[in-house]
Amino acid sequence: MFQTIPEKQMHQTRWVLTIGWLILIASLFYDPISPWLTSPKNLSSPLRATPEKCISVQNHCLEQEAYGLGAPIFWGLIIPSAIFILLVFGHELWRRICPLSFLSQLPRALGLQRKVKQVSKSGKTQYFVPTIKPDSWLGRNYLYLQMAWFFVGLCCRILFINADRTWLALWLLFTIAAAITVGYLYGGKSWCNFFCPMAPVQKFYGEPKGLLTSQAHTSQQKITQSTCREVDSTGKEKNACVGCQVPCIDIDSERSYWDGIDQKDRQHLYYGYFGLVVGYFIYYYLYAGNWEYYLSGMWSRQANLIETLFDPGFYIFNTAIPIPKLVAVPLTLGTFTVLGLLIGKRIEKIVKYRWGNQLSEQEIKHRIYTLCTFLIFNFFFIFAAQSWLRLLPTQVQYIWEAILMITSTIWLYQTWQRKPSRYSREKIANRLRKQLANLDLDISNFIGDKSLDQLNVDETYVLAKTLPKFTHNQKYQAYKNILEQTLKEDKIYKTNSLTILNRTRDALNLSDDEHYMILSELGEYNPESINLEYHHN
Repeated sequence: MFQTIPEKQMHQTRWVLTIGWLILIASLFYDPISPWLTSPKNLSSPLRATPEKCISVQNHCLEQEAYGLGAPIFWGLIIPSAIFILLVFGHELWRRICPLSFLSQLPRALGLQRKVKQVSKSGKTQYFVPTIKPDSWLGRNYLYLQMAWFFVGLCCRILFINADRTWLALWLLFTIAAAITVGYLYGGKSWCNFFCPMAPVQKFYGEPKGLLTSQAHTSQQKITQSTCREVDSTGKEKNACVGCQVPCIDIDSERSYWDGIDQKDRQHLYYGYFGLVVGYFIYYYLYAGNWEYYLSGMWSRQANLIETLFDPGFYIFNTAIPIPKLVAVPLTLGTFTVLGLLIGKRIEKIVKYRWGNQLSEQEIKHRIYTLCTFLIFNFFFIFAAQSWLRLLPTQVQYIWEAILMITSTIWLYQTWQRKPSRYSREKIANRLRKQLANLDLDISNFIGDKSLDQLNVDETYVLAKTLPKFTHNQKYQAYKNILEQTLKEDKIYKTNSLTILNRTRDALNLSDDEHYMILSELGEYNPESINLEYHHN
């Protein structure tokens, strides 16, 4: 949906959002307006503090006074908006407007990016922008690093940052500095892909696709989704990808999802994140002894937050538990994270035992992961932005809740039906459509008013099978082109291209022997693909 928006327009949007974000950070240091709007004496302001209303924490009413709006806006509006964008519009929009991603590209835009010298065998010296190697420690464990940073960030939120404007500003500035530093050291979106603590959140809500995300594997565009792009001197957009991560969520989020679904880190992400989010919100109740503390938004404007670090961290059944808050926060979040992981693995094991003969392991994981995302999205919005929603009429609040439920349910329905085999068939069918288009045949009698691009997967295969002017040599060459592109672009298919392309061969009336004959022809360019497939089959 958003892949077609010109890069110039998105660049301007990023500038506006980045400047707005920097103004918000500046307001955390100096804000002469908020105290007037939130003063208890300003009876006309809906944002005013209400000392007459008791917001209790461990059976003590918190002092309410004028407060800055920077932190409540950031936590109560901006963060929930990001989550909503990821599920509905997907990473396709978020990655193109994210201010932090934009700032990480400053060194490249200013021509200051680090370059490494390399001397070729011929003695020629070349300079190139380095990327993170896939086989390096970071290349193999980046998701764990991001999840650890995210966990630390949530702990710091509750302990130091939520209501302390200075700490929040310093944390944001530190993150910006880290992003710019990574952008200087490495090319592409290395910050987004390997370091950003929001990346696991993007994967959780944005993969395999958002509700309105375009499908890269069936797109006719050369630059898909949020692929890195730039505008040349003639004003045309061109692909600026440096291959910092393969497969890349920016190029094809669904391929990235299916490619990594069997990896342990994805299992830890989905189940661990589920438990972490639940633990994060429940801790506020365990700490204050009531839900009003969180729902009122008092946690984002509580005075002297740092002074509570060594106060009792739990208040359960009207009893303070003498465990310092400094210990209670990571203890609670860590416990819920581990519980989420253990329960998720147990559920996955039970489902495999009950339905393992009906669904593949990938399909089972996909459906559990999809359900996790659906549940946590709705759980998150039970709490998120509630202090702001309370300012609106009750009817508007109900409408918003209905929109969230309907939207997430439609997303669940669409995503639940996805499977890796369906993704592969759609991708191969798209390539078959391109080959049919290259033959320049008159097919109007077969497809009527439709164009080739409008044909679904089944219609494409039927068309290829029934075209009378589609000669055997043309079929052979079309299949060869599809197979070559599949092996070139999709390394994960090298060991099972015979199975993946079975329906395509059937549509073109080609045999398995011809498949291997084509592999042999391609072998002088890619002998590895032949060896892998013969061993596999």
